[in-house]
Amino acid sequence: MRVLGLMSGTSADGIDAVLVDFKGDPSQPNWKIVNTGSYEYPASTREKIIQVGQGLKINSKDWYELAEEITELNAHAARICDPDSTAELVGCHGQTLFHRSLDKSKRGGSLQILLGPLLANILDQIVIYDFRSKDIASGGHGAPLVALVDEALVGRLYGWRGVLNLGGIANLTIIPPKTGIDKTSECLGWDCGPANSLIDLAVKENTNLSLTFDQNGSLASRGIPNLEIIEKWLREPFFHLEPPRSTGREQFGSQDLQTRKKELGDISIEDLLSTLTTFTASIISQDLDNLFRIKNIRLTELLVAGGGARNLFLMRQLQKKCCGVHIRQINEIGIPSQFREALVFATLSWWNFLGKKVNPKYITGANKSILYGLRVDP
Repeated sequence: MRVLGLMSGTSADGIDAVLVDFKGDPSQPNWKIVNTGSYEYPASTREKIIQVGQGLKINSKDWYELAEEITELNAHAARICDPDSTAELVGCHGQTLFHRSLDKSKRGGSLQILLGPLLANILDQIVIYDFRSKDIASGGHGAPLVALVDEALVGRLYGWRGVLNLGGIANLTIIPPKTGIDKTSECLGWDCGPANSLIDLAVKENTNLSLTFDQNGSLASRGIPNLEIIEKWLREPFFHLEPPRSTGREQFGSQDLQTRKKELGDISIEDLLSTLTTFTASIISQDLDNLFRIKNIRLTELLVAGGGARNLFLMRQLQKKCCGVHIRQINEIGIPSQFREALVFATLSWWNFLGKKVNPKYITGANKSILYGLRVDP
């Protein structure tokens, strides 16, 4: 079956599209990427998405028009990737504008903005969307959903395998080995904390929006990280919550950046970015140490995906801090890093079409097997 997947993440830089042919066992599918494409959000749209996600209040007319614009831009991205409408199914994540972590006092919450029926009618194709609501209603975090699919797409090794996504937020998937006493173990997954969210905000703020990210980590590589402050930050309660756990820009956004900048005092942009980037790598390293301490799981390999995989300074810091783990880019096993999440939502959409439910207990914490996404026909 040919499926088109559309994804825009918390970085809100644009929409990635991937056209995939699936066949065989849904749990271990044969899949082949037919085409990929990207559509970068106009600067004004990206800024509005980020500002609304950070708490900017807009009226109902502006809210609807933003949803309409995002839907139309997703349709545009779909046509770039699949101009002849060859897909039998379109899976669209929509744009996250709010995420509330689940805790003891309140249920989780997550809002993706998209007009699913409008997209189905613009494209004249079946659309699967709204992937997180059922998970949250069933007591889950609604995230990270990529971890539900990684085992099917990536497969198992003879040791524990990790997949790290470095988007706005970092998340980890832990895949059991295919042989030995651990082969009956379940896949694990959780949000680690900030990946690029604080780094990108700091770059924009310190360059008056002339830059939106630290290309190749070149600015960070010229700075000196404040290791003492990083050690203090790593003791914050969030980083010691046992999975499942999730987070977003609401927790690691503009306000959080200002708090951390105050702690660091008057330092150069290079030192600031070096500290924030090293902080991201240190969070991952600490999570892997905790994984070994609590569950006696030690990774053989860590595959890295997302925009942060192109940050050379961040990758060097990961190599330095995650001793004994073979770290490489997910591209090396045939999954294009930039399109990994779009591929995930194409897969979840295919599963929805087939009626395949997923047990998310050890990833999102939801209490039952779920058919992810809602289907709308044109």
